[in-house]
Amino acid sequence: MLLTLLCAHELNQMHNSLYIKSMMATYNVIFYFRTATIWKNLNPFWGEEYTLHLPMGFHSLSFYVMDEDTIGHDDVIGKISLSKEAIGSQAKGLDSWVNLTRVNPDEEVQGEIHLGLELHRETEKVCLRCHVIEARDLAPRDISGTSDPFARVIVNHHSADTSVSATWQLELSDEAMVTLEVWDWDMVGKNDFLGKVEIPFACLHKTPLLQGWFRLLPLGNNEDDVGGKLGALRLKVRLVEDRILPSMYYQPLMDLLVESVEESSPLTMLEEVTTVESRQDIAMTLVKIYLGQGLVVPFLDYLNTREVYHTSDPNTLFRSNSLASKAMEQFMKAVGMLYLHEVLKPIINRVFDDKKYVELDPCKIEQNRAVSEAEVRDSSVEMLQGYLTSILQSIVASVDQCPPVMRVVFKQLHKRVEEQFVQPENEDVKYLAISGFFFLRFFAPAILTPKLFHLRDQHADTRTSRTLLLLAKALQSVGNLGLQLGHGKEQWMAPLHPIILCSVASVKDFLDKLIDIDHDVSEGPLRARFLPSVTVKEGYLHKHKAEGPQLLSRFAFKKRYFWLTSETLAYAKTPDWQVRSSIPIQRVCAVERVDENAFQQQHVMQVITQDNDAQLHTMYIQCKNVNDLNQWLSAIRKASIYNERMLPSFHPGAHRSGKWSCCLQAERGGCSRSHSAVTLGDWSDPLDPDVETQTIYKQLHQGRDKLGISGVAALHRVGLKLLQLLRYHHPNCSAIHTTQVS
Repeated sequence: MLLTLLCAHELNQMHNSLYIKSMMATYNVIFYFRTATIWKNLNPFWGEEYTLHLPMGFHSLSFYVMDEDTIGHDDVIGKISLSKEAIGSQAKGLDSWVNLTRVNPDEEVQGEIHLGLELHRETEKVCLRCHVIEARDLAPRDISGTSDPFARVIVNHHSADTSVSATWQLELSDEAMVTLEVWDWDMVGKNDFLGKVEIPFACLHKTPLLQGWFRLLPLGNNEDDVGGKLGALRLKVRLVEDRILPSMYYQPLMDLLVESVEESSPLTMLEEVTTVESRQDIAMTLVKIYLGQGLVVPFLDYLNTREVYHTSDPNTLFRSNSLASKAMEQFMKAVGMLYLHEVLKPIINRVFDDKKYVELDPCKIEQNRAVSEAEVRDSSVEMLQGYLTSILQSIVASVDQCPPVMRVVFKQLHKRVEEQFVQPENEDVKYLAISGFFFLRFFAPAILTPKLFHLRDQHADTRTSRTLLLLAKALQSVGNLGLQLGHGKEQWMAPLHPIILCSVASVKDFLDKLIDIDHDVSEGPLRARFLPSVTVKEGYLHKHKAEGPQLLSRFAFKKRYFWLTSETLAYAKTPDWQVRSSIPIQRVCAVERVDENAFQQQHVMQVITQDNDAQLHTMYIQCKNVNDLNQWLSAIRKASIYNERMLPSFHPGAHRSGKWSCCLQAERGGCSRSHSAVTLGDWSDPLDPDVETQTIYKQLHQGRDKLGISGVAALHRVGLKLLQLLRYHHPNCSAIHTTQVS
């Protein structure tokens, strides 16, 4: 699901620190994401985009607009709930303003209840037996984050508060209803409603013995819309359903894609069927596939070569949103984000901390009697020159920090451009091709919106945002080597032109050094996505190490501070503790969730390792919430995804009394298939070849008519292979929902 959170409008309450949190309802409600907070603004703009991988059982997606308070609880302004049917009914997705509604506690229900209903007919009366078995994933209503639930069964004005069986002998009509309500018991005040189930008596006529899990429903809100009095939220939501085949069925397509970097035919056909709307997704997917296969350099070289050789005017080179341009953008994000952070983060933090008023446009300079327009402009020029100098110095000194694979890709690009544009007047084109990606499509966007590149946790305020915009404009001019200075409409940027022009020589020298690399990265594995010295993730967790099968209790977990790098998973009592224990990542053979029933605890995962004697060891780790659990699962799987001795199966339960709680078996082997796939859905996640190949398959399948009429003889052999693959369908496949939200 792609979700883009654009903006809210006319929030009719005195709130000044607004953010959105989203909840997804399946068998339970899971907090999936929270936007940045926009301070002191009743018409906030977020512009944030999220891709969520949802289970097939989800039934609604809710958005809560909140007012953040530094003291006490955050206030709920209003909410929007979208059903799965409403989102999926529009092929191109939902894109509209939606009014906020009030939040009624009786509507905020979740979870399911396990019931058994049995109907016995006697001569004159009907005997109804109701068995309340158990419930799961109920909404927390107490301050402690739990509830004290009890069930109430109501039939024909008869009721019973019970958690066990109840039996009535009643006269029931077809219009009668069996209602079961779940409540949270409170010692003081009134009980809190947790949900209800209604079963018409007519259903029991058809099925006298009815047993199963029933979704809890709210009481029913009669006020769906308050006429926009609470404000409105603009959303873009698109739901995509994919069914993922077992890996072996994707191998023919994977083989074609691997050989395509030499023969190029499948990629040529893929370019033919890629639409403008799908180009970015396809580019991102192809980059992941070729990164995983160790072929990203020849893949990008193929796309860039085609782009260069089909461009006659060097001024238009890579200026469109072609597949080559999009693939280069996604590639730089995939391999260069840590590098970007090392170069830019100190300077971005300084801009945020300074909070200086900076403005060069005379039409936008605020009128202030104490300070003249000239004084504002002079101080702004001085501040911007200082920031820009720091940025440029940091970039040109970062040759050794740049990932080698990026340098090799730029080296190949430089070579192709130099071969195509040999005229003396095109001497700068080989620099512009690289700087166009490096400065215009990577560093400048990160300066403009640091939140979207994870350089900051929050969006910039209005003043800081303006400073960042001016710096991004200046860096774009640097990326253009100052060739367009003085020709645009923004002549008020002229005070920065001297420093931009003076930087051209050092930028060219930097680019020459950047591509001066002899190591052929394409020959080696590109599987390591992190630098060894970089801490990928860290934070407090609760851990317990199980030495062989034993009885584990919830109290065995101890608080420890964890660090994850590409080489080790280490932990200690505190971040400053001198003695650390560590596990080599190469020994990890499974990273999996643990059933809640195993320890009567939520958000527990297990890291299974194998020592030199092939003995398995399990460390159980409890995370603070489901988001933290997903992030740690993703991070450790990402670091270990290419380990050679990964387990095919695991036990999601705990070992008690000589058997596993999940399957009641004694064998160590495992009763559930292990996973190496991602738990989050953006480009920073580990590679998931099956999902990625399915995306390519679907694009080819949608464009199969174009493939069928291709008359190019060179494509004939591969085209037949592809068409045979595209006609194949296998019923035994898993399914995922991808929801993209903006």
